[in-house]
Amino acid sequence: MREVAAQLLEWHEAGKDYALASVIGSGGSAPRPIGAAMAVDAEGTVIGSVSGGWVEGAVQELCRESLATGQVMRESFGYSDSDASAIGSTCGGTIQVFVQSVTEANRDAVDKVLRAEGEAVALVRDLDSGATMALGTWWTAGAEFDEQVVAQAQGMLDSGQTAVRTLGCEGSQVTVLVESHVPPPRMIVFGAIDFAAAVARIGTFLGYHVTVCDARAVFATRARFPEADEVVVEWPHLYLARTRVDARTALCVLTHDAKIDVPLLEVALRLPVAYVGAMGSRRTHEDRLQRLRAVGMTTAELARLKSPIGLDLGGHTPAETAVSLAAEIVAVRRGGTGVPLATYGGPIHRDAIVVPEVTVPDSPDALHLLESLLTD
Repeated sequence: MREVAAQLLEWHEAGKDYALASVIGSGGSAPRPIGAAMAVDAEGTVIGSVSGGWVEGAVQELCRESLATGQVMRESFGYSDSDASAIGSTCGGTIQVFVQSVTEANRDAVDKVLRAEGEAVALVRDLDSGATMALGTWWTAGAEFDEQVVAQAQGMLDSGQTAVRTLGCEGSQVTVLVESHVPPPRMIVFGAIDFAAAVARIGTFLGYHVTVCDARAVFATRARFPEADEVVVEWPHLYLARTRVDARTALCVLTHDAKIDVPLLEVALRLPVAYVGAMGSRRTHEDRLQRLRAVGMTTAELARLKSPIGLDLGGHTPAETAVSLAAEIVAVRRGGTGVPLATYGGPIHRDAIVVPEVTVPDSPDALHLLESLLTD
């Protein structure tokens, strides 16, 4: 929905009523993700898209009907092999759409989500009643939901999930669409080497908020990394221990220096992040594993490390290496295999964001131990 926020806010300023259609489920090769939205006002003006194909016209009619009746609606669309001209998805996928009118009764909750900038917010909608709630990290606005529903939706917001869920406890369960809108995921690149500039560039292209970190002020400069969102001069392990990360964060360790890699990876592999990769040869990787075992890293923790970093594309240049690294991050995030689609028989579109189980050291002296490693 946020992709059409600017146009929707204009309608809000004008006090317009409109109907909002949102994708709540998909299968096969459906082109639009859950949460993709189309809005239609009383004049029939359309913004946004739920499919990009034949379905759009049918959804527009559903929106106009919802505006006229005030009713919420759910409809499924799929491709018909027997009638290729029938309404449906010509790519062979299926989508389910939820349609709801946005009027004075719920406009404020929707407005609060649309206007959130740089803040994690979610729009929670009951798919049966149409009750609508805006949810922030520390606040709620709009319709009142059971506290169990609020707590569970809060957990979905914390991990950036957009999905349909049945929430609550026995006797008070509701089926809701939770649309989480969170700041861009972080990519932290450790090591201000030539490869880092290419990684920062492709990370920005993929929509990450990119940080380059290195302890050497002469190399970690804005001039060398103009496409990074920030450049930090600090020991990598100390910076990682204090900075904000979450289940979408990608950590790229390009230093391939044991004095830096070991304390940095000792922190990284115990954080609840999406991806930890480290550059280096296979010999460097084996030496790195031995050093990490020596400082107490477990087999399960080490299994999270992607090293040597990236997929096998046969590349040599910094740009080609960055593509290889980015491809692996996408594959990990989306549950991809990394094999050519031409030889892969499984579904093309899928999403598998896994929040890893981690063990955080209990010792308050952990940072002091890591600092001492750098001086050995």
